[in-house]
Amino acid sequence: MKLTGAQIMMEVLKEEGVDTIFGFPGGVVIDIFDELAKTDIRCILVRHEQGAVHAADGYARAGGKTGVCLVTSGPGATNTVTGIATAHMDSIPIVIFTGQVPTQLIGNDAFQEVDIVGITRPCTKHNYLVQSTEAFPRIIKEAFYLARSGRPGPVLVDIPKDVAKEAIDYRPVEEIHLKSYNPTYDPNKKQLRKVIELIEQSKRPLIFAGGGVILSGAAAELTQFAHKTQIPVTTSLMGLGAFPGTDPLWLGMIGMHGTYRANMSTGACDLLISIGVRFDDRVTGKTDAFASQAKIVHIDIDPTSIRKNIPVTIPIVGDCKISLDHLNELIDQADLGDVAKKRQNWLAQIEEWKNTNPLAYKQEDTIKPQYVVEKLYELTKGEAIITTEVGQNQMWAAQYYHFDRPNHFITSGGLGCMGFGLPAAIGAQIACPDKLVVDIAGDGSIQMNIQEMATAVQCCLPIKVAILNNAYLGMVRQWQELFYDKRYVCTDMNCAPDFVKLAEAFGAVGLRASKPEEVETVLKEGLSVPQPVIMDFRVDREESVYPMVPAGAPITEMLLV
Repeated sequence: MKLTGAQIMMEVLKEEGVDTIFGFPGGVVIDIFDELAKTDIRCILVRHEQGAVHAADGYARAGGKTGVCLVTSGPGATNTVTGIATAHMDSIPIVIFTGQVPTQLIGNDAFQEVDIVGITRPCTKHNYLVQSTEAFPRIIKEAFYLARSGRPGPVLVDIPKDVAKEAIDYRPVEEIHLKSYNPTYDPNKKQLRKVIELIEQSKRPLIFAGGGVILSGAAAELTQFAHKTQIPVTTSLMGLGAFPGTDPLWLGMIGMHGTYRANMSTGACDLLISIGVRFDDRVTGKTDAFASQAKIVHIDIDPTSIRKNIPVTIPIVGDCKISLDHLNELIDQADLGDVAKKRQNWLAQIEEWKNTNPLAYKQEDTIKPQYVVEKLYELTKGEAIITTEVGQNQMWAAQYYHFDRPNHFITSGGLGCMGFGLPAAIGAQIACPDKLVVDIAGDGSIQMNIQEMATAVQCCLPIKVAILNNAYLGMVRQWQELFYDKRYVCTDMNCAPDFVKLAEAFGAVGLRASKPEEVETVLKEGLSVPQPVIMDFRVDREESVYPMVPAGAPITEMLLV
């Protein structure tokens, strides 16, 4: 049957199980939006194309599916780049469809023409310029296959206007085989057996898990592995929720703003089993001092990540879930003896570190931001999906909200993108309509994409935004306090809008707490209403995030107060 490129796109999207697209229309994609209106696929109109990509990203992280967005050419396409880079750094499967001028005008500096394929080549897993309608269905299928397989990531498809309009005889694409792309899922069994040997020999082992555990759906296998071996667990920021945050073996997050016990354990361990991590600089600190007493195992599906930043003893290329499944089988076959007794001294040392320097703050006359996050955790019983902006708010959320399950902490880890949390919350709420979704925000970061509150209101999404409002760009201010003699250059945000009035202007609910005794009341009211809510918490202006490892220092050398 003859179908236009736009109609073919709808057919393939339905085959791929797409139920939601986040987008913003424009001239060269009018035909595609017109066909979209004839399908059951839900189209969410965002207010900025960056918001579309972040929303697709949040949808993918919370729902475990591939996120999809559709924007027009030129500025519509270039506005997606920050969102694409965010997804690329955090390995999130999304497919970005951009419009392009007709093929005969490409290269002529036509109206709203940009080389988006060239622009995004460094920050996509792959990208395509569709050069014919005949090639279009296979390219769409390949885009989804690439986005979700192996190490996931964003894939961009650039669609010229004439490709969307032209009608051809359409034949569905049955299967995708890419000769040059064959991810390794099954790990080397000999390497896994070596890991068991190291576990048997080790006196001070530690598990370090990252976002790869969550992406592969391996949280249950990780928990089983830790319990079988009685090895304590730390995670990166992206790995929060991969291991229960209330488990006795949980050490908290590792790295620049990690817990004292997690960082000290890494410095003292004799075996570090690293799973689905990339040893980011915010985790390792000074690399030649990182886990310097340990033999290091590194399991990852991406071979280019192994030995990229940290030398390892046993490299294992494979899917985290499959690898952990095999390790659990091997542990059952091995005689590890009374592992709890073997780990007794090690666990006692960790407990001492925990009690010596726990995460702590003192709630006084002004609202402490940590108190707001703790109260939010208490009232939601840890069941909410938490998105964050970037900065101090992000770190306090990571430290004081305890995640017992995966896909409940959604944050921009690698890129550290301000403005991520609100549109990501929109995507998460659409993916999980029965869940409570809360964006923990800073007053600076929330303003980056505050326009997406209109999207939440229009779509009747009951997302909640909790702004830890210190009237500063807080994390930069903290660095200026510690390392620049308190020269607060361009970090004072005292001219921020009245967020309560702003919420009401959007048609949302606005609430404010200025005193500690008002925090719980505002949270209870904000969480209970069925509309989008902005809660403005006027917190201590110069409260800082601790512990903190100065840039370039070993992670065992922490500023504690």
